[in-house]
Amino acid sequence: MEIRELKREEWPAQLLEIPQPPEKLWLRGSLPPAGHKLLAVVGSRAMTRYGQEACEKLITGLAGYPISIVSGLALGVDTCAHKAALAAGLHTLVLPGSGLGDTVLYPRSNRPFAKEILKAGGGFLSEYPPEESSRVYYFPERNRLMVGIADAVLVIEAGEKSGTLITARLASEYNRDLLCIPHRIGDPHAFGPHLFIRLGAALVTEPLHILEALRIPPRESGIGGVAPSDLEDTELVIWGMLEEPMTRDEILRSTSSRQAALGPGETLTALVALELRGLVREEFGAWRRI
Repeated sequence: MEIRELKREEWPAQLLEIPQPPEKLWLRGSLPPAGHKLLAVVGSRAMTRYGQEACEKLITGLAGYPISIVSGLALGVDTCAHKAALAAGLHTLVLPGSGLGDTVLYPRSNRPFAKEILKAGGGFLSEYPPEESSRVYYFPERNRLMVGIADAVLVIEAGEKSGTLITARLASEYNRDLLCIPHRIGDPHAFGPHLFIRLGAALVTEPLHILEALRIPPRESGIGGVAPSDLEDTELVIWGMLEEPMTRDEILRSTSSRQAALGPGETLTALVALELRGLVREEFGAWRRI
């Protein structure tokens, strides 16, 4: 996909406001749609299972909202955030610590995934010339752009010596909302999130907290009882059943006993599809409309 230098008038407005704006910007793919809020997601490359589950859960819950997920394509939290965004149907924007050419994107192992992002309508943005290879000092430079372009920054996890701590501090300097997820006491990956929560960062345990920070009103429960017009037949059946909360077993029994009986696989696939779109969720053992 073509790499092009952005004209100044095409730049995201937020990047014109930071203390050290870039001299040039190159784009590959698409910028976030007009009106979208941008959430930068940062954290450790050595991501834990807990961090992965939290990242996926929070981003999945943003499906259907005008939000773009910003991160840096690194292994760990960055990759998880981009993948969760694609699974939820959200636009995602990559700011790598290199140029945007196929042969210089870092890490090398994520180059095939980079093509998936572009194919899904995402974008890559960099202040470095297209064939510029990554340098150690490019990553902290890149981080200022990631924070600068965002409306809020979400820290998944960060150890005591993590570079994520510098990125999180930039959020305060740039007047961006800083959001952190809590961890267990004593978890070394909790150092960064717990430090910043003590210093006033917003504690995040569910997607609603992110919507509040981005000043996006949540959809009314059940969207007024009107089913979205683009649901598949099976999804529509399950949507209709969830006028009242139901357990997974109740949903499976109900769909299998209907006149046009649905198999368990078909039912569960539709249920997951509705969840990824942010239309239903499981709470306290029961599935309900959001």
